[in-house]
Amino acid sequence: MKNRKYNKLFSLFLILFICFTGTEAQIEPDSLFPIRGLCLAVPEAQNLDRFIKFVNEELTTRQVNTLILRVDFMYKYSSHPELQDKEALSKEQIKKIVDACKKNKIEIIPQINLLGHQSWENKVNNLLLVYPEFDETPHINMPDKYSWPNPDGLYCKSYCPLHPGVHKVVFELMDEICDVFESRAFHAGMDEVFYIGDDQCPRCAGHSKSELFAGEVSLIRNHLDLKGRRLWIWGDRLINGQTTGIGMWEASMNNTHQAIDLIPKDIMICDWHYERPDQTAVYFAMKGFDVVTCPWRNPEIAVKQVNDMAKFRANSTPEMKAHFKGMVHTVWSDAESFMDEFIKEVEIKKMNESQVQCFKAMFNK
Repeated sequence: MKNRKYNKLFSLFLILFICFTGTEAQIEPDSLFPIRGLCLAVPEAQNLDRFIKFVNEELTTRQVNTLILRVDFMYKYSSHPELQDKEALSKEQIKKIVDACKKNKIEIIPQINLLGHQSWENKVNNLLLVYPEFDETPHINMPDKYSWPNPDGLYCKSYCPLHPGVHKVVFELMDEICDVFESRAFHAGMDEVFYIGDDQCPRCAGHSKSELFAGEVSLIRNHLDLKGRRLWIWGDRLINGQTTGIGMWEASMNNTHQAIDLIPKDIMICDWHYERPDQTAVYFAMKGFDVVTCPWRNPEIAVKQVNDMAKFRANSTPEMKAHFKGMVHTVWSDAESFMDEFIKEVEIKKMNESQVQCFKAMFNK
């Protein structure tokens, strides 16, 4: 009886101790979610100091440890100055961002959109503008006014993965941007690729779309690996949109999903779902990939995704748990607009369409 009474008293004491000392709250963040990230466009030069202040004051306090910076052509490339934007940042300006992130123990992963997203609406982006011979579908003309759907199935242009000259340019851009950001990883985009293996392409026609996609992913991964860098990509093209019912945007309807069994397993998958908390992170982990879940603008969905990721990590074998890496919030406006809403508390009519409120809800959770 005395032992039983003692055990009950000890259990009560332990519960009270945890409640009043906050012992549970002292768990290291890295043991909960190893990756706590934000994907954001690189800022314009006039907002550089403001961006660094944002890193120091807002990202650090939320223990963000990973920053995917969408650079594309917003850097003054010495290897290909013909491709840089007019507002491109200099090496010295980039180093200010690097130093701020180093100080705050934030890993930078620069991104250049590869393969797909070589145009937007009615504008061709820099790579195909300067090198039109790389275009997978040169017979598809850019419209004066873009609309979706359209007869050509045009969302974004792609470069031809089998063009003999494209990778010399792409690899030089990758190497230079990784060097200037002193990064151990590179994000290649690779999302929403609708044009691949086109029937009118003299090189790609008749090829398997999954093999073309896998070949491009593997080629980029292998080049990065030469310098000890890791490839990150968005995961949508590796999901079967028909079988899952997820559809053509957050999954593939043109058979690229079969590439999941053809690419190296050391690629980091950014699994984005914006309208529903689809639990495809489990699929990627079971295939042997490391994965992070990526919300956008719906706070309710983001909170569910945080709960799911915590559940996956808590209820998995050690082998599976190691693949569930955490969360990365995605921002698809420019950095200035995001900071405006974040700091000035710009009023948003629809709270379920706010990137800032989604970011805050995710990190608060």
